[in-house]
Amino acid sequence: MSAALDDTSSDVYTRASSSSTSTLADLETARRNRKSEWKRRQGGQTFLDHLIVTVRGGKGGNGCVAFHREKFKPMGPPSGGNGGRGSDVYILPTPALTTLSSVPRRVHGLPGGAGQGTWQHGRNAEPTVIRVPVGTVVKELGYDDPRRAPDEWEAEDEAFGELNNEDERKAAWRERRWVHYPRWQDENVERDTFKQAERAVWREDKERRWMRRRRYLDPLWLDLSTAVENEADARERDVDAPLGVGKKEYLGHLVARGGAGGSGNPNFVSQTSRSPKFATKGREGERITLSLELKILADVGLVGMPNAGKSTLLRALTGGRAKTEVASYAFTTLNPIVGVIRVADDGTFEGELRGVKVFEETAIEEERESEKQLAEHADPPSFVLDDQERTSHSEPVVDQHPGYPFDILESFRFTISDNPGLIAGASSNIGLGHSFLRSLERSHALVYVVDLAGDAPWDELRALRDELEAYLPEMSDKSRLVVANKADLLVPEGREGHYDEEAVENAKAKLRRLEEFVKTEMVILEGGGTTGGIDETGKRRSRRTMDVIPVSAKYGQNLKKVVLSMKGYVEEARRGVL
Repeated sequence: MSAALDDTSSDVYTRASSSSTSTLADLETARRNRKSEWKRRQGGQTFLDHLIVTVRGGKGGNGCVAFHREKFKPMGPPSGGNGGRGSDVYILPTPALTTLSSVPRRVHGLPGGAGQGTWQHGRNAEPTVIRVPVGTVVKELGYDDPRRAPDEWEAEDEAFGELNNEDERKAAWRERRWVHYPRWQDENVERDTFKQAERAVWREDKERRWMRRRRYLDPLWLDLSTAVENEADARERDVDAPLGVGKKEYLGHLVARGGAGGSGNPNFVSQTSRSPKFATKGREGERITLSLELKILADVGLVGMPNAGKSTLLRALTGGRAKTEVASYAFTTLNPIVGVIRVADDGTFEGELRGVKVFEETAIEEERESEKQLAEHADPPSFVLDDQERTSHSEPVVDQHPGYPFDILESFRFTISDNPGLIAGASSNIGLGHSFLRSLERSHALVYVVDLAGDAPWDELRALRDELEAYLPEMSDKSRLVVANKADLLVPEGREGHYDEEAVENAKAKLRRLEEFVKTEMVILEGGGTTGGIDETGKRRSRRTMDVIPVSAKYGQNLKKVVLSMKGYVEEARRGVL
């Protein structure tokens, strides 16, 4: 007996300790997430890429109980108007927005107007539109999700649950459904016509409740990856439509319907009841809880460890137009930043025409270097530039200028996103975790950025690939290029602009080792929907080796080859090849 009690107590202790351990782990995860969000909001940054929104459709207007009165007609017929419909709630992708910070956490539709006498119906409420950035994924939270707010029927049941007996609940239900003529409430509830109407309303409530439960079996899911504000203009006009009928403004996707308006007392006239003295109240609008997740829409996404030079690379590619924060410490970039690359027919990109020669670690240092006119810096070692690149830099560019004049030469443009640094364990939501990885899912191609001057850039590549695969299988197959940044640090400048030949040879050997690693261990498979290298049609997927390009983003060297490679990847993706 005592042994059984000991076993039971040990089992209870084990369960208690395991539950306390899981609770502590959950608290630690929540604390880490709060700290990450706090860091991302520092310095006035308001970027927000995930939000839970509670949406409520507008309440319908109440019906009216009234009787027509005019001269010589003291006992006119029932003349109460119906209530107006509550506001429907729509969600609309808007290109002008880049963050979810402007979206309110609670959205309530406007109520419909109440009916009035002399058969005046209430006015329908104007629709409510939630504007979100393009690239937002909208998901309705499931029935068993603890973050979900109660729907309209659950909220009513909670209100009735506080009442003690059945009579009180029935009285509360009638209070929510009916409008009575003054001093006629007690007599109305005893009339057969009212009881018959009450049964009809109860059956309608039961059917609406059943339909609401069925909706949880097929929750709402929207992928707002394109702007559709002008979709109404693109539709063909109905040839049978009467003249003068204008087009309706496109409001987006319907997410919550407004409540129906109440019925006025003329709707309850019958052969046995010629002057009904009751009407119905407006219905509650639908209540729904949505999860909004913004996934940055960029053609190319930069992936790299903290302080690998991604922000400097983006600034160099855009000629300093991308307002990235650059500093000599890790996690400088806390939110994704998207830049636009404009390319001419001959491969010239706008960033190299802006006259900036050094993209320093901070804006202050960049201004300091600009004051020195940027003329004292020698060219980087020869292994960074190939002969074609050196020739193109040595020849002056004629009639090419950034800004509006470049519009004449522009033949192609694409977007590139600078994302926060990825560390080991990011797939488990460590560091900025999922907040960073979400922004990479929509990119057509991924570009690894590694520090070539580091001890082992190949280990960085392996860690980056493993984290992408751990977060989303086959996500690393979208990688197309390895940018070996900070190549200028491998060979320090000597006296009179000469370089140590031994350092140059060591740098070339390190680059060859990185290329060999990429060729042997970073092979990617093209295609999607695969298992074991076989695509959906049963064919074996083709293997592809990534390119490795050494650059100096700080000095803007060898970037033309990077831009041309990215351009090719984006063209393939837009043709549906990738």
